[in-house]
Amino acid sequence: MRLGFELSEHHGWGYGALTLGVVCAMHLGGFSASQAHAQAAMVDGPTGGETVVRKSVVVGAAPIIRPKYEGSQEHEVIPIPMVIPSLVEEEDTPDGVFKQVRQRVKFRGLDDVRIRVFGGDRFRVGAVTGWITTRDEDDADFLEGTGDIDGGLVAGAYTAYSLGAFTFDAAYIEKITGTSAGPQYRFGVETTREISDRADFTVRVGTTFASAEFMRTYFGVSPTQSRNSRAGIPTYTPDGGIKDVFIAIGGSYDINERWVFKGGARYGRLLGDAEDSPLVETPDQVSGTVGLGYRFYLKR
Repeated sequence: MRLGFELSEHHGWGYGALTLGVVCAMHLGGFSASQAHAQAAMVDGPTGGETVVRKSVVVGAAPIIRPKYEGSQEHEVIPIPMVIPSLVEEEDTPDGVFKQVRQRVKFRGLDDVRIRVFGGDRFRVGAVTGWITTRDEDDADFLEGTGDIDGGLVAGAYTAYSLGAFTFDAAYIEKITGTSAGPQYRFGVETTREISDRADFTVRVGTTFASAEFMRTYFGVSPTQSRNSRAGIPTYTPDGGIKDVFIAIGGSYDINERWVFKGGARYGRLLGDAEDSPLVETPDQVSGTVGLGYRFYLKR
C-alpha cells in the first residue's frame, strides 16, 4: 500500500465557515469536551469550603488525517483549530451559552456535524451540517481526465435514542451545493465511558447506506469519463445500497490543569458496489485526529 500525505488546501469558503462553527466541539467518533475539562478548572474558594470554576479557554490544534477521497490509499492532512471556552464561574451557575453549544454539537467528521434541536438525555432530534471536500482529478494519477467533483455544504437531520449506556442514532445527509449528489443514510450505536475525572473515551460502530445517485457520482464512471480517462478506466454504473461499515474511537484527557489532549481514529470498510468500483484503490479507509490544547485562565 502506498501511503502519501499532503496538506490539503482546496476546501473552499464553506469549509472555512464550517471550521469556525465547530471549533468549540472538537471530537471524532463522538468525543467532546468532557467532565475532565470542568474538573481541571475547579479550585477551592477563598475560604477553602466553596468550590468555584475558573473561567478558561482552551486553544490548540487538532489536524485531521484522512484519505484524499473515498477509496484512496493516499492521505491528506486538514488543519483544524481547537477552541473550548468555559466561562461559568460558579459550580452551580446555570449553563452559559458556550457550554450549551458544546453539549448540543457533536462533530463526527467533516461531513457529519450534528446539532441537537429538541430532546434531552434520552431522546434527541436535530440538524446535520458539514462539508464534503472536493475530489480533484489529480488526487490520483489514474483519475486524470475524469474531471473534478466539487465539494459542497451538507444539510440533513438526525434522531438519537439512549438506552442504558448505549445511544442509537440515524441520520439523513445530503450535499446541497457543488456537484449534485444524492443522499446518504447513516446509522450507528455508541457508548461513552469516563475512565477517571480527567479522561473519557467513546466507541462507535455504524454503517452508511448511499443512494444510487451518490454512488454513481463518487464511485461510478460514465461513458464520457471513460473516454477521457488517460488510464482507460472502464465504465461502471453502481446501484444504491450499503456503502460502508465503520468503527471509531475517541477520547479526551486532561494531562494537567493546563494541557488538554484529544484524539480519535476511525476505520471504515467499503462494501458492495462501492468496493467494486474501478476508482477504489483500497476498500480499507483509515482516518484520525490528534489534538493538543493549552488552557488559559481568564482574570476575574
